[in-house]
Amino acid sequence: MSTFWSIWITVLTLVVIAGCFFLLRAVSKNYTGVEEGKSMGHNFDGIEELNNPLPKWWSYMFYISIVFALIYLALYPGLGNFKGFLGWSSSNQSIGTVNGIKADSEAAIALAKDEGRWVQYDQEVMRADAKYGPIFKAYADTPLDELVHNEEALKVGGRLFLQNCSQCHGSDARGSKGFPNLTDGDWLYGGELATIKTTIMNGRHGMMPPKGGLPIEDSEIKGLAEYVVKLSGRDHDEALAAQGQGSFMKGCFACHGMDGTGNKMMGAPNLANNMWLYGGSRGVIQETIKNGRSGVMPAWKDVLGEEKVHVITAYVYSLSNK
Repeated sequence: MSTFWSIWITVLTLVVIAGCFFLLRAVSKNYTGVEEGKSMGHNFDGIEELNNPLPKWWSYMFYISIVFALIYLALYPGLGNFKGFLGWSSSNQSIGTVNGIKADSEAAIALAKDEGRWVQYDQEVMRADAKYGPIFKAYADTPLDELVHNEEALKVGGRLFLQNCSQCHGSDARGSKGFPNLTDGDWLYGGELATIKTTIMNGRHGMMPPKGGLPIEDSEIKGLAEYVVKLSGRDHDEALAAQGQGSFMKGCFACHGMDGTGNKMMGAPNLANNMWLYGGSRGVIQETIKNGRSGVMPAWKDVLGEEKVHVITAYVYSLSNK
């Protein structure tokens, strides 16, 4: 953080605390010339204002809170770049090296603690890695086609999924608009174990440009959407769909295939199975054609590491292959 912003945050924080103190002092006193409990002369909608200061116990609680805040900010980080007198840090990233020892080592954390610097988060991570690391290592050494039959591994994968993947795909993995359902066996890039792992490790970026990047006029969109409805096997207007087929042949088939069954190499959806990522109503299909779509799944290899991704892969695969 720059010096300017550090000073700004520090001054603003202390001014707010001081303001709370003076405001509390002001409302804790009786108004001059008005006896406590008597009317202030203000009435509105049948409600009369009386001269009643804050109860003493309430005022004392606020004073205690202010004192606590000042003590906390003196001991722990909170005032810009000031680290606090205890030197506490949630992560060793703020330490760098200690006496030339790399900060991600047990020795560095011990030295930092001896010097009065706490690295609580990293200590917890190291303890967890020592306990659970061998378990994940054993899972990672197990081929995926065997791991999918390990009930304990699937339970672990399910918990990792809830912690990291459910925000988009839902706790039941059935997804929502724009986020794939992982339980239906319909895969944009393929549902093989190796492909699922690649997807989780490296992420995906699916993009359909407006009108597929083709010379399709706005007047053609309704017919093209009707042809897509026909491809999905639903009731349709045959004449309008026939018009839309001509628009489809302008180039949509390059990604979705001549029969509309898609292309997993490109992540192009199958239009012939009546399963929709953004919705299958005519209005939504027209919106998709006109404006295009862009969906991103982030890569998890640097967040979770390959060992945990290995376990999640087995769990995700099991969802549609039970």
